[in-house]
Amino acid sequence: MTDLLDALRSRRSCRAFLDTPVPRETVEAILDAARWAPSGGNLQPWRVIAVAGGARDEVVRIAGEALFSGAEEEGEHPIYPPSLHEPFRSRRFANAESLYAALGIARDDKAGRYRWVAENFRFFGAPVGLFFVIDRRMGHGQWAHLGIFMMAVMLAADAHGLATCPQEAWARVRQTLHGHFSLAEEELLYCGMALGFADTAHPSAAMLRERTELAEIAELRGFGD
Repeated sequence: MTDLLDALRSRRSCRAFLDTPVPRETVEAILDAARWAPSGGNLQPWRVIAVAGGARDEVVRIAGEALFSGAEEEGEHPIYPPSLHEPFRSRRFANAESLYAALGIARDDKAGRYRWVAENFRFFGAPVGLFFVIDRRMGHGQWAHLGIFMMAVMLAADAHGLATCPQEAWARVRQTLHGHFSLAEEELLYCGMALGFADTAHPSAAMLRERTELAEIAELRGFGD
Protein backbone atom coordinates (compact mmCIF):
# COMPACT_ATOMS: atom_id res chain seq x y z
CA MET A 1 0.00 0.00 0.00
CA THR A 2 2.83 2.39 0.86
CA ASP A 3 4.43 1.83 -2.55
CA LEU A 4 1.15 2.63 -4.30
CA LEU A 5 0.63 5.84 -2.32
CA ASP A 6 4.22 6.87 -3.02
CA ALA A 7 3.69 6.22 -6.73
CA LEU A 8 0.51 8.32 -6.77
CA ARG A 9 2.26 11.23 -5.06
CA SER A 10 5.54 11.07 -6.97
CA ARG A 11 4.33 10.23 -10.49
CA ARG A 12 4.92 13.07 -12.93
CA SER A 13 4.53 13.62 -16.63
CA CYS A 14 8.05 13.09 -17.91
CA ARG A 15 9.07 15.36 -20.77
CA ALA A 16 12.55 14.02 -21.44
CA PHE A 17 13.52 10.39 -21.89
CA LEU A 18 16.68 8.39 -22.40
CA ASP A 19 16.95 6.43 -25.64
CA THR A 20 17.40 3.18 -23.69
CA PRO A 21 15.16 0.56 -25.33
CA VAL A 22 12.23 -0.91 -23.40
CA PRO A 23 11.86 -4.66 -24.00
CA ARG A 24 8.66 -5.91 -25.60
CA GLU A 25 8.14 -8.18 -22.60
CA THR A 26 8.09 -5.18 -20.26
CA VAL A 27 5.54 -3.33 -22.37
CA GLU A 28 3.38 -6.44 -22.49
CA ALA A 29 3.64 -6.86 -18.71
CA ILE A 30 2.56 -3.24 -18.16
CA LEU A 31 -0.45 -3.54 -20.44
CA ASP A 32 -1.34 -6.95 -19.04
CA ALA A 33 -1.50 -5.48 -15.53
CA ALA A 34 -3.43 -2.40 -16.66
CA ARG A 35 -6.12 -4.44 -18.41
CA TRP A 36 -7.51 -5.27 -14.96
CA ALA A 37 -8.63 -1.65 -14.56
CA PRO A 38 -12.34 -1.36 -13.71
CA SER A 39 -15.02 -0.23 -16.12
CA GLY A 40 -18.79 0.10 -15.83
CA GLY A 41 -20.50 -3.12 -16.91
CA ASN A 42 -17.01 -4.50 -17.56
CA LEU A 43 -17.20 -2.99 -21.06
CA GLN A 44 -13.42 -2.43 -21.13
CA PRO A 45 -13.93 0.28 -23.78
CA TRP A 46 -10.30 0.68 -24.72
CA ARG A 47 -7.74 -0.46 -27.20
CA VAL A 48 -4.07 0.41 -27.17
CA ILE A 49 -1.44 0.46 -29.91
CA ALA A 50 2.24 0.37 -28.88
CA VAL A 51 4.98 1.49 -31.27
CA ALA A 52 8.76 1.17 -30.97
CA GLY A 53 11.73 1.07 -33.30
CA GLY A 54 10.88 1.63 -36.95
CA ALA A 55 7.14 1.76 -36.24
CA ARG A 56 7.70 4.60 -33.77
CA ASP A 57 9.95 6.46 -36.19
CA GLU A 58 7.33 6.18 -38.94
CA VAL A 59 4.68 7.70 -36.67
CA VAL A 60 7.04 10.57 -35.84
CA ARG A 61 7.70 11.13 -39.54
CA ILE A 62 4.10 11.21 -40.72
CA ALA A 63 3.02 13.34 -37.75
CA GLY A 64 5.71 15.87 -38.61
CA GLU A 65 4.53 15.99 -42.22
CA ALA A 66 0.91 16.49 -41.17
CA LEU A 67 1.82 19.31 -38.78
CA PHE A 68 4.00 20.99 -41.40
CA SER A 69 1.06 20.93 -43.82
CA GLY A 70 -1.01 22.88 -41.30
CA ALA A 71 -3.55 20.13 -40.75
CA GLU A 72 -6.02 20.63 -37.89
CA GLU A 73 -7.48 17.27 -36.98
CA GLU A 74 -8.95 17.47 -33.46
CA GLY A 75 -12.46 17.23 -34.93
CA GLU A 76 -15.42 16.85 -32.61
CA HIS A 77 -13.19 16.16 -29.60
CA PRO A 78 -10.88 19.17 -29.07
CA ILE A 79 -8.15 18.95 -26.44
CA TYR A 80 -9.64 21.82 -24.41
CA PRO A 81 -13.04 23.55 -24.44
CA PRO A 82 -13.20 26.51 -26.85
CA SER A 83 -13.38 28.97 -23.96
CA LEU A 84 -11.56 27.73 -20.88
CA HIS A 85 -12.95 29.41 -17.75
CA GLU A 86 -11.62 29.86 -14.24
CA PRO A 87 -10.09 28.30 -12.28
CA PHE A 88 -9.05 25.98 -15.09
CA ARG A 89 -7.60 28.71 -17.30
CA SER A 90 -5.26 29.88 -14.54
CA ARG A 91 -4.19 26.33 -13.73
CA ARG A 92 -3.28 25.66 -17.35
CA PHE A 93 -1.39 28.95 -17.62
CA ALA A 94 0.56 28.30 -14.41
CA ASN A 95 1.48 24.81 -15.60
CA ALA A 96 2.86 26.13 -18.89
CA GLU A 97 4.78 28.95 -17.22
CA SER A 98 6.33 26.51 -14.74
CA LEU A 99 7.52 24.27 -17.57
CA TYR A 100 8.97 27.08 -19.68
CA ALA A 101 10.69 28.56 -16.63
CA ALA A 102 12.40 25.22 -15.97
CA LEU A 103 13.44 25.06 -19.63
CA GLY A 104 14.69 28.66 -19.66
CA ILE A 105 12.37 29.62 -22.52
CA ALA A 106 11.16 33.21 -22.22
CA ARG A 107 7.50 34.12 -22.66
CA ASP A 108 8.27 36.16 -25.80
CA ASP A 109 10.39 33.38 -27.34
CA LYS A 110 7.62 32.07 -29.59
CA ALA A 111 10.00 30.05 -31.74
CA GLY A 112 11.51 28.38 -28.69
CA ARG A 113 8.09 27.49 -27.34
CA TYR A 114 7.00 26.12 -30.71
CA ARG A 115 10.11 23.94 -30.92
CA TRP A 116 9.39 22.56 -27.48
CA VAL A 117 5.74 21.80 -28.28
CA ALA A 118 6.97 19.92 -31.35
CA GLU A 119 8.85 17.56 -29.02
CA ASN A 120 5.46 16.07 -28.16
CA PHE A 121 5.48 14.52 -31.61
CA ARG A 122 8.80 12.82 -30.91
CA PHE A 123 7.43 11.36 -27.67
CA PHE A 124 9.96 13.64 -25.90
CA GLY A 125 12.62 11.16 -26.98
CA ALA A 126 10.92 8.10 -25.45
CA PRO A 127 11.59 4.83 -27.28
CA VAL A 128 7.98 3.65 -26.92
CA GLY A 129 4.75 5.39 -27.83
CA LEU A 130 1.30 4.22 -26.80
CA PHE A 131 -1.94 5.26 -28.49
CA PHE A 132 -5.33 4.87 -26.86
CA VAL A 133 -8.37 4.16 -28.99
CA ILE A 134 -12.06 4.22 -28.08
CA ASP A 135 -15.25 3.49 -30.01
CA ARG A 136 -16.68 6.91 -30.89
CA ARG A 137 -20.19 5.61 -30.15
CA MET A 138 -19.34 5.34 -26.45
CA GLY A 139 -20.63 7.87 -23.92
CA HIS A 140 -18.91 10.08 -21.37
CA GLY A 141 -18.86 7.25 -18.82
CA GLN A 142 -16.73 5.07 -21.08
CA TRP A 143 -14.33 7.96 -21.68
CA ALA A 144 -13.87 8.13 -17.91
CA HIS A 145 -13.17 4.40 -17.86
CA LEU A 146 -10.53 4.85 -20.55
CA GLY A 147 -8.89 7.39 -18.24
CA ILE A 148 -8.87 4.83 -15.43
CA PHE A 149 -7.16 2.36 -17.76
CA MET A 150 -4.56 4.96 -18.70
CA MET A 151 -3.81 5.67 -15.04
CA ALA A 152 -3.38 1.94 -14.51
CA VAL A 153 -0.86 1.91 -17.37
CA MET A 154 1.09 4.76 -15.75
CA LEU A 155 1.16 3.10 -12.33
CA ALA A 156 2.19 -0.24 -13.83
CA ALA A 157 4.97 1.51 -15.74
CA ASP A 158 6.16 3.14 -12.52
CA ALA A 159 6.30 -0.29 -10.88
CA HIS A 160 8.70 -1.32 -13.67
CA GLY A 161 10.91 1.71 -13.10
CA LEU A 162 9.64 3.52 -16.20
CA ALA A 163 8.32 7.02 -16.71
CA THR A 164 5.31 8.14 -18.75
CA CYS A 165 3.75 11.25 -20.20
CA PRO A 166 0.11 11.19 -21.34
CA GLN A 167 -0.11 13.31 -24.49
CA GLU A 168 -3.35 14.82 -25.72
CA ALA A 169 -1.27 16.73 -28.29
CA TRP A 170 -1.53 13.74 -30.62
CA ALA A 171 -5.15 14.73 -31.23
CA ARG A 172 -3.74 17.36 -33.59
CA VAL A 173 -2.88 14.58 -36.04
CA ARG A 174 -5.79 12.32 -35.12
CA GLN A 175 -7.05 11.76 -38.67
CA THR A 176 -3.58 11.11 -40.04
CA LEU A 177 -2.97 8.43 -37.44
CA HIS A 178 -6.46 7.00 -37.95
CA GLY A 179 -5.49 6.18 -41.51
CA HIS A 180 -1.97 5.11 -40.61
CA PHE A 181 -3.21 2.55 -38.08
CA SER A 182 -6.09 1.46 -40.33
CA LEU A 183 -8.61 2.09 -37.57
CA ALA A 184 -12.25 1.21 -38.15
CA GLU A 185 -14.61 4.05 -39.02
CA GLU A 186 -16.24 3.87 -35.58
CA GLU A 187 -12.89 4.05 -33.77
CA LEU A 188 -11.39 7.28 -32.46
CA LEU A 189 -7.77 7.81 -31.47
CA TYR A 190 -8.01 9.71 -28.19
CA CYS A 191 -4.39 10.46 -27.27
CA GLY A 192 -0.88 9.11 -26.96
CA MET A 193 1.54 8.37 -24.15
CA ALA A 194 5.33 8.42 -24.07
CA LEU A 195 6.95 5.51 -22.24
CA GLY A 196 10.58 4.96 -21.31
CA PHE A 197 13.36 5.70 -18.85
CA ALA A 198 13.34 9.25 -17.52
CA ASP A 199 16.21 11.60 -18.29
CA THR A 200 16.40 13.06 -14.79
CA ALA A 201 19.23 15.40 -15.77
CA HIS A 202 17.07 17.27 -18.29
CA PRO A 203 15.97 20.80 -17.27
CA SER A 204 12.29 19.85 -17.59
CA ALA A 205 12.72 17.54 -14.59
CA ALA A 206 12.98 20.67 -12.42
CA MET A 207 9.46 21.78 -13.35
CA LEU A 208 7.36 22.45 -10.27
CA ARG A 209 4.73 19.79 -9.72
CA GLU A 210 1.62 21.34 -8.20
CA ARG A 211 -1.86 20.18 -7.29
CA THR A 212 -4.87 22.00 -5.92
CA GLU A 213 -5.34 21.71 -2.16
CA LEU A 214 -7.70 18.97 -1.02
CA ALA A 215 -10.13 21.46 0.52
CA GLU A 216 -10.72 23.01 -2.91
CA ILE A 217 -11.78 19.78 -4.60
CA ALA A 218 -13.32 17.59 -1.89
CA GLU A 219 -16.27 17.77 0.52
CA LEU A 220 -16.40 15.37 3.45
CA ARG A 221 -19.80 15.13 5.11
CA GLY A 222 -21.10 13.14 8.06
CA PHE A 223 -17.73 12.36 9.61
CA GLY A 224 -18.65 13.68 13.06
CA ASP A 225 -16.67 16.91 12.96
